[in-house]
Amino acid sequence: MNQAPGIVAAAKPDFDDERLARAISAFVRAEFIAPVDVVSSFIDLVIEDVAREQMASFRADLQTMKASSLRLRIVVEELLDTSASQRSLSEKQIDDFTASLRHELRTPITAIMGYGELLLEEAREEGFPTMVETLDGLLAASRRLLGGIDSMIEFIQSGSLTTTHGETGAGSDQTAAMEQAVATLRSVLSEQPTLAARATGYLLVVDDNPSSLDLLTRRLERDGHKVCACSDGEAALRVTGQQNFDLVLLDFLMPRLNGVDVLRQLRGTPHTSTIPVIIMSGADEVESAVLCIEAGADDVMQKPLDPILMRSRISALVERKTLRDREQAYVEQLRVERERSESLLRSMLPGPVVERLRHGETVIADHFEAATILFCDIVGFTALSSRMPAPRMIALLNSVFSNLDRLAKANGLEKIKTIGDAYLVAGGLPNARPDHALATARMALAIPEAVAAAGREVGEQLEARIGMHTGPVVAGVIGTDKFVYDVWGDTVNVASRMERNGVAGRVHVSEAVRAAVGDAYGFEPLPPMNIKGKGAMQTFLLI
Repeated sequence: MNQAPGIVAAAKPDFDDERLARAISAFVRAEFIAPVDVVSSFIDLVIEDVAREQMASFRADLQTMKASSLRLRIVVEELLDTSASQRSLSEKQIDDFTASLRHELRTPITAIMGYGELLLEEAREEGFPTMVETLDGLLAASRRLLGGIDSMIEFIQSGSLTTTHGETGAGSDQTAAMEQAVATLRSVLSEQPTLAARATGYLLVVDDNPSSLDLLTRRLERDGHKVCACSDGEAALRVTGQQNFDLVLLDFLMPRLNGVDVLRQLRGTPHTSTIPVIIMSGADEVESAVLCIEAGADDVMQKPLDPILMRSRISALVERKTLRDREQAYVEQLRVERERSESLLRSMLPGPVVERLRHGETVIADHFEAATILFCDIVGFTALSSRMPAPRMIALLNSVFSNLDRLAKANGLEKIKTIGDAYLVAGGLPNARPDHALATARMALAIPEAVAAAGREVGEQLEARIGMHTGPVVAGVIGTDKFVYDVWGDTVNVASRMERNGVAGRVHVSEAVRAAVGDAYGFEPLPPMNIKGKGAMQTFLLI
């Protein structure tokens, strides 16, 4: 083999030459096709400029340039075809092969550059700056492509481009890049294939060709997938509405309802909007692929399907869907847990207070000029609990307090807390309301029957003692780990005294409550009594 100056031949690799030949051919082909497409795209831009400016004299030369760019791509595709280049390399006919490749590539590039330079001169003379800029880009791209031919030929000849010590120059960067490329190829080819488990799922295959449908179904089932087969788009839409699939393989051309129409309906339906879809198309056109991708396809594969490529793409999409489904399940679980936590928090704190905490308030303390506090206590509960088994006692309290919770909610009152067998509720907070005393009185009058009903359920005769007082209070949240919404002030203390000095089965209220309720209910006056901390007070029983 002839060896270019400054090139050191590589040692014989530890793997099959044919595999290396295919890898080198694929790399070189990709490296050439990209700049060839750039040159062709620049020519298309010039053609657009000529059409816009209506420059008929340029068209003949542009047609020749376009033909040369098409010829250039054909050369790359034919001479660098995997099987052809593999045969040339494996048979050690590299010199003849690379000489032909160099000649076939240079001829159309030279033609493009020649005509491009002529057009550039004319465009400058005619005063078309946009065309001048486009032609400059075309010539620069052509020169880059021409300049890279020799380095790429050397790459094909040697399989390595190790330069002599101290070499510098414009080609050093390209040489280093090719060295890295061939090192990567050698590394990949020397690796042993791994037999990693592939993701499998429930697939829907839609194809109007019975033979293609049968073959594809058999192949997918052999790969471990469960498969449902449909021969038309209408059947596919029906079955996707009834079953959950991990992926859909959809034929592009079908009678009545084509693949794109089916895809759009799948994407427009919430139940099927996230199912991965691969479009199988026999039309080798960019426009068809773009149409499918814009309609929502995850991938487009050309028929006949390559089994290895198909297997890999299906596995990747099924695995991606599995991960997405798992993520959505986690999100739903978090949503449920968040709602459960918020529901628990709302059972401990008033709704408006929860909202304030969620919006960042750390200290919640409110003063209310007028609110009504109600205390309720079960008469003789201490003696009752001493002779009652603990589970039965807890069940009784739960029944009593559940009845009182329903009354508080029905009257729009705020349950503050329970202390032993005592129940504390407030009207007029955390949202102020003018009828707080009336609403609390309404609940108070219903409490005796609610407590008695809970007692009857367990065969006990229960009575409640109830006290109410109206006045200013302070309410707020205390605690950092366990939040508690509580109320403080003289009004709370007086309400507690009303309950302690009350009568079983009756509602004992202060003069402030009587004034706030007005004529809505009747009141039975009691003799003035001495209330701890307040002295003699006129009190009433609410009728």
